[in-house]
Order: sequence, then C-alpha cells, then structure tokens
Amino acid sequence: MTTSTQIPLAERMRPAKLEEMIGQEQLLGSDSALVKALRSGRLFSVIFWGPPGTGKTTLARLLAQYTQNPFETFSAVTSGVKDLREVTARAEVTRQESGKPTILFVDEIHRFNKAQQDAFLPHVESGLIILVGATTQNPSFEVIPPLLSRARVMVLRPLEKEELKKILLRALQDEEKGLGSQGVTVADDALDLLIRISGGDARVALNNLELALAYSQEDQPPPFVLDLGRMEKALSKKALSYDKDGDEHYNLISAFHKSLRGSDPQASLYWLYRMLMAGEDPLFIVRRMIRFAS
Repeated sequence: MTTSTQIPLAERMRPAKLEEMIGQEQLLGSDSALVKALRSGRLFSVIFWGPPGTGKTTLARLLAQYTQNPFETFSAVTSGVKDLREVTARAEVTRQESGKPTILFVDEIHRFNKAQQDAFLPHVESGLIILVGATTQNPSFEVIPPLLSRARVMVLRPLEKEELKKILLRALQDEEKGLGSQGVTVADDALDLLIRISGGDARVALNNLELALAYSQEDQPPPFVLDLGRMEKALSKKALSYDKDGDEHYNLISAFHKSLRGSDPQASLYWLYRMLMAGEDPLFIVRRMIRFAS
C-alpha cells in the first residue's frame, strides 16, 4: 500500500481549487461576496455554518491558498488561550515580513466559551488575523455578539443527491487520487444506497465507499462490480463495530438526525436499524428523537 492510499479517500479527494468544489453555489457563484473577496484580495472574517461534510474546512484552506496569506489552524478541542498567544506572536512576525494578516481557521468555534472567544477580539479588530470559524451550531447562539458583528456568517447546506453522486463518481474515476486505477465499478443501486444514507455529508459518503471497497476486496480481487448486496453487507459490518462511547456513536446519531431533517424515511430507518443492531440503548434514541421534535 502506498503512502497516498494510506490517506483516507475523503482527504485525498478534498478539492484543491475552487473549481473542484461541488455544491454550495450560493457561496461560490461568480457574483458572491466570497468569490469577489478572493478576486480582490480583500478578505474578511467569516464564520462557515453548516452540517459536517459540506466543505467548511476545505473553503477555509482555499481562502489561504488563493490569497497566499499565512494560514494557522486552531481547534477548540485541543487549543487554548496559551496557543492563541503563540499563534498571534507568529502572526506578528509574518505581518512584519509580508505585510499580510494571518488567516486563523478555528474549527468548532462553538466549543469555545465566552472568555476564550473574547481573546480573539483585539486581534481581529487590529487586522492581525482574519478569523475563519467553522461550526455546526447556530452562530447566533454559540458565538459572542462582538465577534459575530465582526464576521460574516455564511451558511453551507447539506449536499444534494446529485452533488453527492458527482463526488462519488469523481472518486471512482480519478486514477491519481481516487479509485480509478483499481478497476472498481459500483452498481447504480449500490451507489444510490451510498447517497441516500450519507445524509448530505460528502465525508460519510466517501468513507462508506472506501469501507465497502475494502470489505469486497477481502474475497474478490479487482476488477469487480460492487453490487447492492456487497454494499449492504459492508455497511452492516461497519454497524457491528459501532462504539457507543466513540466517534462512530456520534457519527451515526448525526446521520440519523440529518435523515430526519431531510424527511428521508428510508435513510432514517437505515440509521435507526444500524444503531439498534449495534446495541444502542433504545431510550437514548427516543430521547434524541424527542429533542429533535421539540
């Protein structure tokens, strides 16, 4: 296995330029504020709000790539105020050298408390950093008003089925970064299943495709057709590895919620089945459904 194939398919297929982005036309149209800012080089602080797997991190990286601004990443899960001091110190140095502000990408910005969010304010106001936040939660409730007033909120929507199909087909056909050199064909009904259960999340769709391929290769060398039966078995096998205390637990709950929001009964029942077969507490699922309905 080469180094490149050890990288998850979803990461390998991450768009390297704006033209490769699929979906989010409301943000990427030629007359959009974001594209105009990129063309003019006059970036502004922005908070990308949307479900997982819709392009928030990719857009943040592309902002830095297109402007050639210094780029720093900051995770609310692993970083604190001390880390921010180190980032701003580096930003001061690079601004003196290049005259450019640093783009600071803050993933899961909603996880920062008020005091931590306050720490960003003076650096945003001085122009030392351009803040690019990403959140799955409503910024109006999770981001402090002073910071919110200094940034534009841009909403990313769940990907449509046709958009997910384009993403999956590109991964299957791309011989350099994707699966195009592996001689794999996915049957139409199997591809449709992948799309329906992804909940509008490109990362989930690509991860499930990669999982199904690995499962099928255990007893069938390429070239081969990944049919519906193999796809269902592969995804059922994934359900058995469900960890009620780990990431998979929250990924499946998230996918269940997305399917409910999207009024997709088949996908909702699929994710419900996945959780129940893996031993999830039915009372936990009921509580989540009550919260969803309230």
